[in-house]
Amino acid sequence: MMIIAVFRSRSHSLDYAERLKRYGVEATTVPTPKEVRIGCGLCVRFDVRAFMRARAILKTASYSSFKGFYKTEFVGGKLSVKPYP
Repeated sequence: MMIIAVFRSRSHSLDYAERLKRYGVEATTVPTPKEVRIGCGLCVRFDVRAFMRARAILKTASYSSFKGFYKTEFVGGKLSVKPYP
């Protein structure tokens, strides 16, 4: 299962992805799924096993555009996106 961090700012998405990488969390920027219905079009994806660390890293910066974490998984061939945790 993957987690995405959704922001309303592309620069915050890119900065958060770089911050995660600096702290050893494998992360990539990807298009925000349309199912989320918010955001700037770019989100940060990482493995659920890194969630606790990623959440702690988020708190080290002031991202006013942060909208939330969502879990993404394919269920029955369709993308399921739900708020996490």
